Amino acid sequence: MENASSVKEFILLGLSENQGVQKICFVMFLFFYMITVPANLLIVITVISSQRLNSPMYFFLCYLSFVDICYSSATAPKMIADFLVENKTISFVGCIAQLFAVHFFGCTEIFILTVMAYDRCIAICRPLHYTTLMTRHVCGWMVIGSWVGGFMHSVVQTLLTTQLPFCGPNKIDHYFCDVHPLLQLACTDTYAVGIIVVVNSGMITLSCFFILVMSYVFILVSLKSQTSKGWHKALSTCGSHITVVILFFGPCMFIYMRPSSNLLKDKSMAVFYTVIAPMLNPLIYTLRNEEVKSAMRKLWSRKVGSENGKV
Repeated sequence: MENASSVKEFILLGLSENQGVQKICFVMFLFFYMITVPANLLIVITVISSQRLNSPMYFFLCYLSFVDICYSSATAPKMIADFLVENKTISFVGCIAQLFAVHFFGCTEIFILTVMAYDRCIAICRPLHYTTLMTRHVCGWMVIGSWVGGFMHSVVQTLLTTQLPFCGPNKIDHYFCDVHPLLQLACTDTYAVGIIVVVNSGMITLSCFFILVMSYVFILVSLKSQTSKGWHKALSTCGSHITVVILFFGPCMFIYMRPSSNLLKDKSMAVFYTVIAPMLNPLIYTLRNEEVKSAMRKLWSRKVGSENGKV
């Protein structure tokens, strides 16, 4: 990487250069991050420790929460720290590592959300075959496939970027290292690389979005013969997932399915899928799910009971 570039570090311009705005952002995003990590960690612990939450839906939810912790941690700590310093620098190697992490965990989350939609489709459309189709072994391979798919996507994005020469400007108009801002800094024609990047991201996002849409089309069709009670139960289990998908997929599709021309809009939209979505995911799934809330209450009761026993 060092041979391909004379730039040893980059300067992140962040969300704003206004000192007052930066102080407000520091408090706000620190608060968001302090909710994101404990809330997602609580879901992971709850699913692992509860015998009732042993269905594939909660198996995938556990991994989604784990990915959310990793994904938000790839950008949020650096962004929060940069609000307090004047020179928001990041080394070349650190920048590439952040780029890899963002695309690795981001793409893995896309695949897991897609798998969760497929799981709900099988549960509602083929309930009698659900236990035979969605075994723990099958679910395990789906999660492994999500991680491998995210890794392969990230490797492609990272290798394409590291092959470019960076010899001049080193100011990144973003709050983290991403492909589009780096392409604009390369001292060579990046049109072909930009097309490959968009096609790579676009194919993954579009294909996963197509699977998501088709899954919910099949669900809606199968619900035609259901009673109003069946409708309510099915939609309540799918409602949380649909909300998360909109929050995550919408901004991702806006940014990565077109050549970037306005970085100001891009970094504003990126806040939704790097900070807001990982924070809201556990809240959405717990507030709308009685089983998860019940398991959390039992976990808390056991913790309080054990502490009282010690006393």
